[in-house]
Amino acid sequence: MTELHIPAMAQAIVAAHSATFAPYEQRLPPQPTPAATRQDPAYLAALQACSALGFIAIDAECLAHAWQRQSVRTSGFDARCWPSDPQDFGLAGADPQLAFPPCPRALGLYGVLPTAEWVGRMARAGVPTVQLRFKSDDQAAIRREVQAAVQAVQGTGARLFINDHWQAAIDAGAYGIHVGQEDLDALEGAQLNAIRASGLRLGVSTHGYAEMVRAHAVQPSYIALGAVFPTTLKKMATAPQGVARLQAYVRLMQQYPLVAIGGIAAEQFPAILATGVGSIAVVRALVNAPDPDAAAQHLLGLIPAP
Repeated sequence: MTELHIPAMAQAIVAAHSATFAPYEQRLPPQPTPAATRQDPAYLAALQACSALGFIAIDAECLAHAWQRQSVRTSGFDARCWPSDPQDFGLAGADPQLAFPPCPRALGLYGVLPTAEWVGRMARAGVPTVQLRFKSDDQAAIRREVQAAVQAVQGTGARLFINDHWQAAIDAGAYGIHVGQEDLDALEGAQLNAIRASGLRLGVSTHGYAEMVRAHAVQPSYIALGAVFPTTLKKMATAPQGVARLQAYVRLMQQYPLVAIGGIAAEQFPAILATGVGSIAVVRALVNAPDPDAAAQHLLGLIPAP
């Protein structure tokens, strides 16, 4: 293979996968090809192709390295074979002693809720996994709300994750903690060790290939994948990923319990569950419903029992 072949290789990748990753109704615009960090033909072709398919620079780079490793491992370049082997992404060989405590592979319906009152209400409605996403700069208020949420799920069997406020979650005895990528990057080694030593589970949000690889470095209890569809609840740094990308992420990250999140409504549950995720997280489908308890029952009925 020479430089003359690289454009043809890139075009072959795009031709083989454009129908999957760029469906008309969710087409992501082509992205500028980032500067290359190596000169291997498979890497260069994949870098161009994945950028053309709408993957942002860090994800196109991650995929290009994986495509190069795959080509070496299989002794040949195959434009039809989208990388999905963990070893091609550097996801093999982690130390199990450093992994966070496990949680069920099927976390089921996962309610992300703004207050302890909402947490208790949805736990009593039978939602098996709940998260308190309480936004405040008042540390005393945070501690009170986290403690109230822990008390609210007692006797319900619901698993309670606390968004961001890891020390308050440890102190209150929550089931687990959930962090976003920025929060994960802000945690120092001693803080991660403190969370791990506490026995609390750790969930991490991801928004593409590079962030999944970053999350794997700390071996969390579960990984959240999104945003699958547009959401108005928070400003997202990345475009909605769509079901096709979600399917590819599930194939790669199946060693973890996986949670799909982001703009998911009841009518989209079958397509999301068909990707193989063990959990669907919802916010508006519960808190904006005219009858949240009835909405919870309806959504619970859409997810097969583990």
